[in-house]
Amino acid sequence: MTPAPEEPPDGPSPEGRAGGAGRRAPAVRGRGVVVAVHTSAAALACWSLGRTLWDGLVQPGIALAFGVLIAIGELVGRGPAPAAGYGRAPEEREGAPLAAAGALAYALLGAAAGRPTAHGVPQTVAVVLAAGLVGLVPQVARGRGPALDQLARRVLTVGFAAVCFQPLRASGALGRWVTSGPAHPLFLVGLLALTTLCDAVLAAALARARTGWPYGPLLHDELRALLGLGTAICATGVVISLATAVAGLWALPVFCLPLLLTQFAFRRFAAVRATCRQTIASLARSTEIAGYTPHGHARRVAALSRAVGRELGLNAPDLDVLEYAALMHDIGQLSLLDPVPDGATAPLPPAEQRRIALLGGAVVRQTGAPAEVAVIVERQADPYRDQPVMARIVRTVNAYDDLSGGAAGPGGRLRALERLRLATAHDHEPEVVEALARVLARGCRAG
Repeated sequence: MTPAPEEPPDGPSPEGRAGGAGRRAPAVRGRGVVVAVHTSAAALACWSLGRTLWDGLVQPGIALAFGVLIAIGELVGRGPAPAAGYGRAPEEREGAPLAAAGALAYALLGAAAGRPTAHGVPQTVAVVLAAGLVGLVPQVARGRGPALDQLARRVLTVGFAAVCFQPLRASGALGRWVTSGPAHPLFLVGLLALTTLCDAVLAAALARARTGWPYGPLLHDELRALLGLGTAICATGVVISLATAVAGLWALPVFCLPLLLTQFAFRRFAAVRATCRQTIASLARSTEIAGYTPHGHARRVAALSRAVGRELGLNAPDLDVLEYAALMHDIGQLSLLDPVPDGATAPLPPAEQRRIALLGGAVVRQTGAPAEVAVIVERQADPYRDQPVMARIVRTVNAYDDLSGGAAGPGGRLRALERLRLATAHDHEPEVVEALARVLARGCRAG
């Protein structure tokens, strides 16, 4: 689920390359988490496949129907590779909700058309794994490489749900504890909620291991995502399981259709957001084309601001707002008759800085960007103690890029960072400066 984080346009900073032993321990811990998750999933998969091959496939028609459903969900859910850009989320959300709902439904299936099912935990995991591998074929064919993190999560979460349900159903304990009345679907909903919660914890841990970003905000983003598509996945999984128990396999296409339509709606919404981001990025380049700011300045400030915001614990929606504001923070310079040397507005009088910021905010309000973006652009020239945290981030990162000149040499960057630290009494928030230093020390990986 977690693509490797992108390097910024200038590559890792010299501070990051010189970090040496200081960065080895977190990197080793991150690799350890990934290896542990993948090893656990591989062990469960091997055991499940071995037991299924040894015992034989039970009720192959039902297994084939759910396997086809999961494979189709994987195939239609994995779209083309996300376009490179500034705002790509650090963690890839559930890309195949139909496959996830079908896998969970098979794990919680206790009957089909009124007849009890006999598949257990090993067969459940084996069917989900086989269908998931089929879904990886188009990704490999497109050269994207297999999404091993997502497959490992799918195996572990489905295995968890099956272990919690199938032994209880097979032993009859579930019938004694939970009757066939309203308590049964409530039990399934609670079990799926616990399963998705475990999946969110696992996803945040993998994202933390891959990126080094703070775990708390990553977990917050994952839990926040559960309120949307995660709820639909859980509800569809429960409905498929209960409907199949009564109506048989005909329930699969009938009750999967709403989730499939929801998935297409999410895709349309994502396409609209991508278009908005591209429009803002193109507008931000107008100052470079007109010669008011150096080439790549807005892009560097946006990438580094997002990384600093992630370091400070901002959630995903706030990071998007921060990125938009960083891209367009210099748009007000188009009002100047003569460009400022190197686009650096810091030497200008405070009144002129505020005028440029206010004009920039007025332009942003005409673009259709969120109102918070215009506020950040307008207030970037205010004293930092009066600014919201995102305006402080843009102010500090912009000053860093101006002072370093986007240079790759260690001297310019170290001197720029030192000047920012000396200016924390009046111009820059100390916490933001230190977060910037930590990001640079890790190699300046953008979020």
